[in-house]
Amino acid sequence: MRVSSSLLISIFLLTLVLAAPVAAQESALSLDVLGTYATGVFDESAAEEAAHDVASQRLFVVNGAANAIDVLDMSDPTSLTLIAQIELSEYGDSVTNVAVSSQSVIAATVAAEAVDGAGGVVFMDAEGTVLGSVEVGALPDHVTFTPDGSKAITANEGQPSDDYTVDPEGSISIIDISSGVENAVVTTLGFTDFNVGGARAAELPADVRIYGPNATVAQDLEPEFVAVTPDGTTALVTLQENNALAVIDLAVPTITTIYALGFKDHNAEGNGLDLSNEDGAINIANWPVFGMYQPDGIATFVVDGVTYAITANEGDARDYDGYSEEGEVSEMTLDADAFANAADLQIEANMGKAEVTLALGDSDGDGDYEALYLPGARSFTIWALDGSIVFDSGDQFEQITAELLPDDFNATNDENGSFDDRSDNKGVEPEEVAVGMVGDRLYAFIGFERLGGIIVYDISDPAAPTYVTYVNNRDFAGDPEAGTAGDLGPEGVKFIPAVDSPNGMPLLVVANEISGSTTVYQINAGM
Repeated sequence: MRVSSSLLISIFLLTLVLAAPVAAQESALSLDVLGTYATGVFDESAAEEAAHDVASQRLFVVNGAANAIDVLDMSDPTSLTLIAQIELSEYGDSVTNVAVSSQSVIAATVAAEAVDGAGGVVFMDAEGTVLGSVEVGALPDHVTFTPDGSKAITANEGQPSDDYTVDPEGSISIIDISSGVENAVVTTLGFTDFNVGGARAAELPADVRIYGPNATVAQDLEPEFVAVTPDGTTALVTLQENNALAVIDLAVPTITTIYALGFKDHNAEGNGLDLSNEDGAINIANWPVFGMYQPDGIATFVVDGVTYAITANEGDARDYDGYSEEGEVSEMTLDADAFANAADLQIEANMGKAEVTLALGDSDGDGDYEALYLPGARSFTIWALDGSIVFDSGDQFEQITAELLPDDFNATNDENGSFDDRSDNKGVEPEEVAVGMVGDRLYAFIGFERLGGIIVYDISDPAAPTYVTYVNNRDFAGDPEAGTAGDLGPEGVKFIPAVDSPNGMPLLVVANEISGSTTVYQINAGM
């Protein structure tokens, strides 16, 4: 692919978008900002995740900068106020996540100072009074409850030390609190049976990425995010770096299966992307690369009695002092048979600057690459529970944002005036997804970690979702460090149905990691 042909493809695709806009239908649905609570702390993870308690109408927000949970009064969502800050340093080195059960029990995950130290879950009531705590696996990164509140489930990522000399095993903890927090029973599931020579080694699909230096399967698998099916029987856990999904039977409990999520062909129609931040232009085109889905956030939903999962395909590459898998296409040796036009592809204005993994693609071990794999798929995907794809949004995120924000396309999250900055590396970075009913329609709300904003799809038909709207509470003329650029770096997205809302309207709560702000949107349908 020569420079001229790729530019022509880009112009043609962009012309199609402009000729047939994908903007929301009028009166379909809108997101309107009601209120924001700003910590005033920039780029220190002062608002990472948010959880909502219906009974007290309070928000519990992870403030990583303070190693605490901020408690916000949202009884009036137009005026969020800080009630208290629950400091948790006595329970661990850093707070990582928070969830609220249907019984108004708050669970916060805390990581140990030691890389391989046991993490913990601290249980509290809505007043912030600690009810008890339990130990779980290394680096619990996410926690959620079953719908009835009887169990809490954590994804214990078990990341390695920066020099990669210590690599704890990833795990999943199921905490049964059906007899009260004081009688909590913890079952932690590891992956040792999937190690080479283990009882279940043959069950691990070949495409599950196991590649850390000298790592066993159990060490290499890194659980990221948990979603529970609406019937409360099954947990789905993303294994982000491994491009895989673990399915957990909560009744036993046991790991039922591990699915490899496969790869997305960006040379296929509808799967284009912009791969260069050096061309000074929007250039969405097909390129001979594959995307690893590598989802972060995951949610579940039911349509017509069938349960589905939906993922935000952020992507994540390992990049440590002791080991890094990241490489730029321009610096790699490409197989001449697989890439006859390698010289053109490696031009920085084409795909030479694209960041790919060095851990895949050299299938014969001769030092040159027969295929190239990108972290993330720049999309959302709806999955059947057998691991098959029902729908993927293709290149819609880039096509839509190119049309709506042409001057800030693929901008980064901590600097304005950063047009095209992230094209070579995961694009908008879909981070987390929430699902909720508004009226008689089912919607997905997906946060973009880099560009910012929330994109909304109608997923009432899981096989044919439709784009509804995109809203970005960011001021691209403001100064991020001075706190005048609005919301930056959406990390946590929480849907609140009208029946649980303080104002009787469906709401969306977004915790923004870079700006340290928490914003509540009102969801208006048919207005």
